[in-house]
Amino acid sequence: MDTSSPLRVDAALRDARARIDDDDARVLVAHALGQAPSWLYAHDDDVLTAADVARIEALVARRAVGEPVAYLTGRRGFWNLDLDVGPATLIPRADTECLVEAALARIVAGATACVADLGTGSGAVALAVAQARPAARVVATDASVPALSVARGNARRLGIGNVAFVLGDWLRPLAARRFDVIASNPPYIAAGDPHLREGDLRFEPAMALESGADGLDAIRAIAASAPGCLVDGGWLLLEHGYQQGQCVRRLLAQEGCVDIATLRDFGGQDRVTLGCRRAGR
Repeated sequence: MDTSSPLRVDAALRDARARIDDDDARVLVAHALGQAPSWLYAHDDDVLTAADVARIEALVARRAVGEPVAYLTGRRGFWNLDLDVGPATLIPRADTECLVEAALARIVAGATACVADLGTGSGAVALAVAQARPAARVVATDASVPALSVARGNARRLGIGNVAFVLGDWLRPLAARRFDVIASNPPYIAAGDPHLREGDLRFEPAMALESGADGLDAIRAIAASAPGCLVDGGWLLLEHGYQQGQCVRRLLAQEGCVDIATLRDFGGQDRVTLGCRRAGR
């Protein structure tokens, strides 16, 4: 991109599209100009300053080598929330909204249910549940100090006050508590999986993606400890890979859960497996 002469918005957008995806180009050009993408339609003949062009060039260059758009803009939409994200957090994905839907279906509106979100990252699941069920008391854990900082910042900015954030690995800091619902989107990709070297995954935190030789180490740990932290009739909900549903159902059955089922995401793939703590267990 030529930064030495005046450039209009439409030319900058055309140059960006020659190097990156059309949608990404529109988002990044608008972000560099401090505007919404829709703004570009009515301002395509506006002349850019040298500083504008330099900002656009820097963002396009980073995207051209694969850096995620969400990290470049610092934001990602999830559920009905606009979340701050960064390299310390997994980028929230639409598939995880299936986990939120399943959790909300098991929390009566207006009830003071106790809910845990394990490995909260940006706080996406915890904040979506807490906003939709303001009477619920939600606690979110993460083993990453930087991730918890992002999650707490999102809660403050969005004005969601019924979430507490706790540093620690899965349920370890919550062992003395009992919950009506425990939800988690843990890492579930097998170490060495070639997908980890592709796309956005290359830039996301490995601890939020990889989980042992078969991708199930974190799920095994949560499945083993969660039933003891549920009230009778409480629910455990786990997001997982599209080929892992049968394995996760087996793990929950081994831990004494009942009413076990696997839910599909919006693409029709197995995505969330859930089970209920049997009364009197």
